[in-house]
Amino acid sequence: MKKTLLLLTLLIITPVLMAQKTTPKDAWLEKWENSKSYLIALAETMPEEHYNFKPTERQMSFKEQLIHIKGNMDWLSTTYFSEEEFKRTKADIPATKLETINLLTASFDAALEKIKKSPDASLKDEVSFFAGDKTKLQILNLLQDHVTHHRGQLIVYLNLNNVEPPRYVGW
Repeated sequence: MKKTLLLLTLLIITPVLMAQKTTPKDAWLEKWENSKSYLIALAETMPEEHYNFKPTERQMSFKEQLIHIKGNMDWLSTTYFSEEEFKRTKADIPATKLETINLLTASFDAALEKIKKSPDASLKDEVSFFAGDKTKLQILNLLQDHVTHHRGQLIVYLNLNNVEPPRYVGW
């Protein structure tokens, strides 16, 4: 009886434990997918006629914010999680909402693939960064934090246009 109970317990608990994200990279990858879903939902919610909206002259437009996020993802993921050389160029601003969303989606997916391929142990590696040496784990946190920062601004843009933002998607 005790052996049967132990076996049943293991059969029930083991899958639950295995479903947990046990490494910082695994947890980040899950959060990245949710971050992508939420940002794309925000981009889809804003009517195309408001994609050039900016609250003040000194701020980026809604579309420019999205392209800025894309550029940062491309830079950080390429520079710190691939062997490719990142070539900074002036980003062309897409003509349409659909084009903007497609570029943003592709950038999220490319960053995800680069991070997936990097060894977990490499997150401890220090890299040269303009704000001083950082670990690759810190770069991952910066990637997410930058998206979150600008996503918050985009929610304000939606509200200023009387567009209800989609419900928050967290973990």
